[in-house]
Amino acid sequence: MALPGVPVRVLVIPGLRDSGPTHWQSWLQQGCPHSVRVQQDDWSKPELQRWADRIDETLAAQPPARWIAVAHSFGCLALMRHLATRSAASAPDHGIGSALLVAPADPDKFGIAPLLSTHRLGIDSVLIASETDPWMSFGKAAGWARHWGSTLINLGDAGHINVDSGHGALPVAMTVVRQMTGRATGGDACSMSADDTGALMSRRASPLYRPSAERRGRWV
Repeated sequence: MALPGVPVRVLVIPGLRDSGPTHWQSWLQQGCPHSVRVQQDDWSKPELQRWADRIDETLAAQPPARWIAVAHSFGCLALMRHLATRSAASAPDHGIGSALLVAPADPDKFGIAPLLSTHRLGIDSVLIASETDPWMSFGKAAGWARHWGSTLINLGDAGHINVDSGHGALPVAMTVVRQMTGRATGGDACSMSADDTGALMSRRASPLYRPSAERRGRWV
């Protein structure tokens, strides 16, 4: 829903151990002016409610905006907890209106699946998953996407979609964020186009991962 006069901004929600300077979340953040990163007190402790509370605190510290959340790994689970517990009376101009979930961690690995909603999110959402992610099988990722009503994108053989699997830049993530901002306002919260991915990360050591043509960016 477009809200006149209310800017659209990007909220970056990293997973365990944060996302370093060569991670695709850092690349995307640099391409999206006025984006904000959620900071955890201890990146090594996956405490779901504490991480979800930090999302609340981060949003509360910012001026009114319509937020696009871009989460990775355990950060996706913290975001889902936040969305499940936020007040139904939350102001529409100061909350998360769209969500991009990339390589969610399997909540069963942390014993927290009962704390996550199995209902549709009620917001624009996309889930990007991999067929070779050690943190979540593709079948489970597809199941959660169905629960949440999220569009599912299959990156094929892409590991955990992080620096270790070669993802210094993630063009499909930028494309999704730009589409979400366009639907929200008709504008664009990011200055970097999806085709402009090499310029920023070419100065860094992280290579770009290129899945096979038949799997690249498959929407399912």
